[in-house]
Amino acid sequence: MSTEQLDNFKESGDFIQSLDRGLQVIQAFSQNNKALKISDVSKITGLSRPTARRILLTLEHLGFAESSNGVFSLTARTLSLGYTYLSSNNKWNIAHSFMRDFVNKTGESCSISILDGTDIIYVARVSTKRIMSINLDVGSKLPAYATSMGHVLLANLPKEELEKYLTSLNLEKFTDKTILDKDQLRITLEDVLEKNWGGVDQQFEEGLRSIAVPLRDANGKVIAAINCSVHAGRISKEVITNEFLPLLQEYAERISEAMAITNR
Repeated sequence: MSTEQLDNFKESGDFIQSLDRGLQVIQAFSQNNKALKISDVSKITGLSRPTARRILLTLEHLGFAESSNGVFSLTARTLSLGYTYLSSNNKWNIAHSFMRDFVNKTGESCSISILDGTDIIYVARVSTKRIMSINLDVGSKLPAYATSMGHVLLANLPKEELEKYLTSLNLEKFTDKTILDKDQLRITLEDVLEKNWGGVDQQFEEGLRSIAVPLRDANGKVIAAINCSVHAGRISKEVITNEFLPLLQEYAERISEAMAITNR
């Protein structure tokens, strides 16, 4: 659903505002925000403190959250929400055998993500050795503007949606190479769209270099992005673009074809 469609739906009688607010509170918790006070949740979500309090207490009563001295955290029960998705929507499982083959040939990690607001969210991953300071798995989120998969997904947004994204975007510096200028980001995304692949060199984390290409449905619409991540000190730009990129493009095409056949 596009941003415009979502905005229109929010004005309809079918939109349940309380459910929307509850999900916002759950999503306020993250790798960097494992434990939050009511005031923290209010600030992150933009909800009033009384509203944030009622939702947190409800989540606690239902077993999805717990608290100690006014500090809340999610419980393991929230995992059931993710597992429900994984068990009911297995289209990404189709990609696993292709991804494992790619990893075996390159010795480098491979992931698939979709766009989720201003972030990318991982929906499939086959990893090798750990190369990042944070653990990445299915469900992990990273800022789209600082990642190769994010560049591919953003570049393929309709122009009006991309401009709305850029207007509301708050750029945060992760490394000295993070793009902090919106005009520069716009130019980068135009280049990604033209060449049909994206690459970042230590924009999100020092020592991390990655490339990404789109995955498409039967109608050619971009539905996800697949990437290859490497340690910059071990794999040069020339190797990742001249050797790994053609292979990644080949596997992206094979995955797209397999998913199109399965979804017929």
